[in-house]
Amino acid sequence: MMSKWQAYIALTRINRPVGIYLVLWPALWALWLAAGGMPPLWVLVVFILGAVLMRSAGCVINDYADRNFDGNVRRTCQRPLATGAISVKEALGFFVVLCVIAFLLVLTLNTLTILLSFGAVVLAAVYPFMKRHTYWPQAFLGAAFAWAIPMAFAAVQDRVPWQAWPLFVATLVWSLIYDTAYAVADKEDDLKVGIKSTAILFDKNLVPMIAFFQMIMLGLLIWTGLLFSLGLFYYLGLFIVAGLFFWHSWRLLTNDPHIAFQVFLQNHWIGVIILLGLIADSIWLIPLGDR
Repeated sequence: MMSKWQAYIALTRINRPVGIYLVLWPALWALWLAAGGMPPLWVLVVFILGAVLMRSAGCVINDYADRNFDGNVRRTCQRPLATGAISVKEALGFFVVLCVIAFLLVLTLNTLTILLSFGAVVLAAVYPFMKRHTYWPQAFLGAAFAWAIPMAFAAVQDRVPWQAWPLFVATLVWSLIYDTAYAVADKEDDLKVGIKSTAILFDKNLVPMIAFFQMIMLGLLIWTGLLFSLGLFYYLGLFIVAGLFFWHSWRLLTNDPHIAFQVFLQNHWIGVIILLGLIADSIWLIPLGDR
């Protein structure tokens, strides 16, 4: 039986950092765009720590919402709330502690960022319960993850320009892509216990729908590049991302839950490639003609 310490680590899934990366990379995209390069160091630290804390808090509230279902799902039956290693009261208390620590960090930033942070908590708390009411819980997860975009612009510029919102939507759409692949792994069990997802909704049209959202995301990222006058390295990154998207869709044609989960895990490299393109552009901007 796991110790209490191990149970809390399992509850936050901090030992499985892919979820942290999927929150962090879009926040860093926005910080680099908002600052036109390297953002202020303390702002960068706050967003990195905030990604760790809020993703952990999201896992806690997700497991609380799913506590009566996880025991019936093969992949989640050993989670701490499902096994009783952590009580409901302890989990809710831990969720509050994580949110308070994250909020204390945000309090070191400007007023607009502080106000926007309340939206992040609401989205993180609401998402897990959407699985009961809609086949689009992935969209709510995407909104929660993408909320780092306006917060990052607010933290750097003390405003959220309209040009930030195409990136917000691109991040939301990205979540639809990778979390649908994630949901494929649980599709059979989700159908049994009555949990809804885009993987169930798309069913046999899963790959065409994911390819559709991949194209939307790429279009939004190209638009973002035009809005911020980005250069060759950024667009080279998008070219590589397009190749990875094609490869992921090809792998999903197998309809294999294990492969679908691997596609989910590999999606974080999409975020890395886009970030590297932004950083390279901020150092060595090579314009692509007059825009």
